[in-house]
Amino acid sequence: MEQSYGWWIGFNIFILVMLALDLGVFHRKSKHISVKEAFLWTGFWVLLAFAFNVLIYYTQGTEKAFEFFTGYLIEKSLSVDNIFVIILIFSYFQVADEHQHKVLFWGILGALVMRGIFIFAGVELIHRFHWLVYIFGAFLVYTGIKIVTSGDMKIDPEKNPVTKLARRFFSITDSYEGDKFFVKRDGKRWATPLFLVVMLIESTDLIFAVDSIPAILAVSDDAFIVYTSNVFAILGLRSLYFALAGIERYFKYLKFGVSAILIFVGIKMAIVDFYKIPIEISLTFIFVALSLATLASLIFVGREKKKE
Repeated sequence: MEQSYGWWIGFNIFILVMLALDLGVFHRKSKHISVKEAFLWTGFWVLLAFAFNVLIYYTQGTEKAFEFFTGYLIEKSLSVDNIFVIILIFSYFQVADEHQHKVLFWGILGALVMRGIFIFAGVELIHRFHWLVYIFGAFLVYTGIKIVTSGDMKIDPEKNPVTKLARRFFSITDSYEGDKFFVKRDGKRWATPLFLVVMLIESTDLIFAVDSIPAILAVSDDAFIVYTSNVFAILGLRSLYFALAGIERYFKYLKFGVSAILIFVGIKMAIVDFYKIPIEISLTFIFVALSLATLASLIFVGREKKKE
């Protein structure tokens, strides 16, 4: 690990404190999250990430700061697709608004653990078996192409292997029990549908991590930079969900931007031994791709409104 243990310990303690404050103080009781509150929390997490980026700049230099910001931007853009899947899951299971924050909290807490394992494994594998960068690069290019050729996203939670596995090992109640994941009935522990929702969110994040972790590894092989940029992007996922829920049609063409980013970083990873694309060029390309995709989406929505 390129950073001292003090950096790792300090960062993780800080994250745990923030999570404890989030669930134990600010969102101790289940409640509906308004769009205004969601945007304020989104802004808070973004500012926190920028503040940490400044800290990286002054303590580790310009190169590491660029790597952190580029990794953060990649993960943030890829997380939008994750949010749309979460919207579909909540809609399918008809999860009450006031319970969604708790579900996302525990879902994302599990995601942080899984991402950490993925990142350490990925960095170690690349350091030990350098030829894997070509496989990761090809996989990212393939994924980027698949995004724009696979059509609209459709999911059936009941056919998901995680749902089937959970139903095999747990007795599931027919209805929700407030915001509880488990209840006791006649001396027997039952899982609620809310527990199924958490498991589904965990499994979908695992799938998205398969794309996002190699994408960030194309930008940096510093485990600390990859990990921290990923964590900050995921921490803002809950508030971003509440901010974007219900307005997903405004991001109709965002998948083209995400596709372009994955293809670009895949090529960057595949040719790293022949030519190392400067991090400034990578950051510029990602920013332009996201901006054009967002602009195209807004223009499309504007034209649709005129037709109505």
